Amino acid sequence: MNNLLLELVSHYFCPFVQRAVILLHEKEFSYQLTHIDLANKPDWFLDICPLGKVPVLKVGSEVLFESSVICEYLDEVTPGSLHPQDSLEKAKHRAWIEFASSTLVVMYDFLNAPTEKVFEQKHQELMGKLAWIERNLSTPYFGGEKFSLVDAAYAPMFYYFNALDKIADFGLAKTPKVNDWRQTLQSHPSVQRAYAEDYAQKLLLLLDQRDSYLSQLAQQSKSLSK
Repeated sequence: MNNLLLELVSHYFCPFVQRAVILLHEKEFSYQLTHIDLANKPDWFLDICPLGKVPVLKVGSEVLFESSVICEYLDEVTPGSLHPQDSLEKAKHRAWIEFASSTLVVMYDFLNAPTEKVFEQKHQELMGKLAWIERNLSTPYFGGEKFSLVDAAYAPMFYYFNALDKIADFGLAKTPKVNDWRQTLQSHPSVQRAYAEDYAQKLLLLLDQRDSYLSQLAQQSKSLSK
């Protein structure tokens, strides 16, 4: 058990926060979780985070921001690195973590698209991202047999897929290796511990309340299921 005094500043539905939560569990840290309202950020948070975004990790009196940096730190201060040992492979993994971040941005735009036209554009972008991952994915984990920082970076995306699956078939299973990887990650112990059992259901309720094209689809789905 790691004995650093850690506090993770969070928002419940932020996938970038969940990356750090997964790492905290994977590396067996004790930590305090502090949720904030991103629509009404407290002054103390704005005083310590220059980007004004979660996650923020407080390490004693020090502060780290940016999820990939936080995850790298948690990996480096504990034995058994979740990065490959080979320098080139490590660099490639870091590149795919950046790709994960860009994929989550597209996912956010897809979830919040205001019109059908924008929704379809973002859906095609998202499927394009998944196709890139499909071509470069090993199994059962991203790099093969070992859970890595890349896996932690992508795992939150699949909990959004769980909510989307309850609305309609958006073709998210058309990439078979990605879909197998999704199942592997969601059964991984540290990923399971990072999420409440009703997380997808709560996320679905949140998406349903948005003024978006997806919320219209969700309403239609509920009407048809009655």
